[in-house]
Amino acid sequence: MKKKNTIRNKIFVLLFYVVLIGLWQIIYYLGANTFGWWKPYAFPNPQGVAMSFVGLMEEGKLVIAILYSFKRCLIGFAISVVLGVILGLFISFFPKAGNAVKPLISGIQSLPSVCWVPFAILWFGLKESSILFVIVMGSICSVIVAIDSSFKSVPPMYVKVARTLGADNVSLYRYVLLPAILPMVVSGLRQAWSFAWRALMSAEVMSATIGLGFSLQSGRDMADINQVGMVMIVIILLGIAVDRFVFSTIENKLLRKRGMLV
Repeated sequence: MKKKNTIRNKIFVLLFYVVLIGLWQIIYYLGANTFGWWKPYAFPNPQGVAMSFVGLMEEGKLVIAILYSFKRCLIGFAISVVLGVILGLFISFFPKAGNAVKPLISGIQSLPSVCWVPFAILWFGLKESSILFVIVMGSICSVIVAIDSSFKSVPPMYVKVARTLGADNVSLYRYVLLPAILPMVVSGLRQAWSFAWRALMSAEVMSATIGLGFSLQSGRDMADINQVGMVMIVIILLGIAVDRFVFSTIENKLLRKRGMLV
């Protein structure tokens, strides 16, 4: 029964996107050909997007752009995680310092990543380091907040029980606090990755010579709206793939291990 429901859900999702693409094509045809609301070159259409995808794939440009973008995002995200964990632990262990720093962290977190691009270009020039700087600044605050909030979410009773049973500091962190905070930390890292991915696109549009953001900019410069639409779809699909196959998989395993998910 469960297998049948899964198949039905997949068929429903497939039909939904088929209908969605069909509506997209109808809207394009009505707007460009029937009513003349816009010029054919000013609005993307499924056929044009597919042709743009095939063209860039045959040239190998799209694969190279994806690999470069992923490499940059992974490096920047790794730096954010390392620095964010250190700073998150610091403000968790030193509450007075944390109270002074937290408003600044919240303010930086709300700042759009594109705001860091001028600083990056002025400080590092049009180099890889400038892109990594924008990624780090766009995602590090999410890691810091995740680490700090995860420790605060642990029920005090866990610590009291562990202490009563004779747990020392090492055992307390290894067997009680770390397992308790992992699900929330993973959720925070998932959010940090999404911020890093968006920050990457902002930086590549401004300063990269290769990558998905640069492909997006190239489509605009050539007035190729179908390439712009195709690159946007690829960015969305890659973001969904990482979220589903990496972070959701890890999160589900942790929840199943704790009996919170069947």
